Amino acid sequence: MSQSAAISIKNVSKTFKIYDKPQDRLKQVLTNKSNYHREFQALKNINLEILKGETFGIIGQNGSGKSTLLQIIAGTLNPTVGEVHVNGKVAALLELGSGFNPEFTGKENVFMNGTILGLSKKEIEQLYDQIVDFADIGDFINQPVKTYSSGMSVRLAFAVQALVPKEILIVDEALAVGDELFQRKCFAKIEEFKANGGTILFVSHSGSTIIELCDRAALLDAGELLLVEGSSKVVNLYQKLIYAPYDKKFQIREDIKNLKCLNQAVEENEELPTKFVQSGTKSKIDIEADFDPNLIPLETMKYEKRGAEIFDPEITTLSGKRVNLLLPNESYVWRYFVKFYETCHNVRFGMLIKTGSGLELGGAATTLAGNGIPKVTANTIMQVEFTFTPRLNAGIYFLNGGVLGIAEDGEVYLDRHIDLGVFRVLHFEESLMTSLVDFSVSSIVSKSNR
Repeated sequence: MSQSAAISIKNVSKTFKIYDKPQDRLKQVLTNKSNYHREFQALKNINLEILKGETFGIIGQNGSGKSTLLQIIAGTLNPTVGEVHVNGKVAALLELGSGFNPEFTGKENVFMNGTILGLSKKEIEQLYDQIVDFADIGDFINQPVKTYSSGMSVRLAFAVQALVPKEILIVDEALAVGDELFQRKCFAKIEEFKANGGTILFVSHSGSTIIELCDRAALLDAGELLLVEGSSKVVNLYQKLIYAPYDKKFQIREDIKNLKCLNQAVEENEELPTKFVQSGTKSKIDIEADFDPNLIPLETMKYEKRGAEIFDPEITTLSGKRVNLLLPNESYVWRYFVKFYETCHNVRFGMLIKTGSGLELGGAATTLAGNGIPKVTANTIMQVEFTFTPRLNAGIYFLNGGVLGIAEDGEVYLDRHIDLGVFRVLHFEESLMTSLVDFSVSSIVSKSNR
């Protein structure tokens, strides 16, 4: 295990014995025969290294082996073969509240869990007030846990795990529960831990959360590790896999396994032509939207087509001029065309704007689900236009395009392209906005007599 690694996983596999009837387990022990069970391989030869200070995501469908892998790393489950080395103290947020004794009070469970996590009574006492304050469940801390709502149990369980000293934090879908305000409180604590150099292993079905929090990510499928790459790329490929037609999934899966490491990027000129730079007096902005032919996506990811194909995307001004260098307070048209090779039903279209890291900023569909165009016949070409105003800070952003329809298994993507288009929002020297989105904030500062 290298000195820079927080977690090292080498050749790890996990096989479970599945029994159809409880008595078969006893027969297995008494006879030592193997014909009373069948084997299920939850993990297959996993090799992975997570670096110190890294926030690492794991994504995959239900049954892909994510939770099994986390339990092995946390030490609550042993691998059948292989080795796991962990360099640092671990706190694991797995099935929050499952370790509580319902007959004990919240306070008693705090001390019991703290002891299990390796803390002395004195250490728990020093942390107790912080844990109670974070959980914010009031006098219920002195009531039996069996009287708690599920949300209260989650609050207390997260507080215990989040506040104990640790170098590595493992989170398994724990933050999908609880109210929105408490979720934000939890994410803030995770962000604080990350800022202080902690290592985080994060599992979620939410691709946007993985992209927002994680530096790198791993894609698991049917117990196999298919890919380790930047979080945005992994999430995009995961979504391509799960939305693929059944007969295409195997080939896409193999393509992902054989994928070479590529970084999402754009070809562009870093220096803008002088006519796009502010000129004249400080009080006047003298720039306009224009088109840079070198600003193009290097890697557009396309879903498997189901009877339709997107083509010829472009951004234009309202007057029809093609552009990709945009002003933040002007409106533009995102246009693409769709050719239908088959007759499709209940058709609607969508768009999405993302940052370069893959963070989803916002988008729209042409209609609500179920209210699409009832029928589009084969050989029809549709023109799709979305008018939008990029109220964003200076920088590069990506556009998706998609077409959906109703098939036997519900609404599916007939075609979808990730990073279909790209644009740059031009910089205004006089802009006072920070971060990504312009909320048209104004300010007043005056001398107070207080």
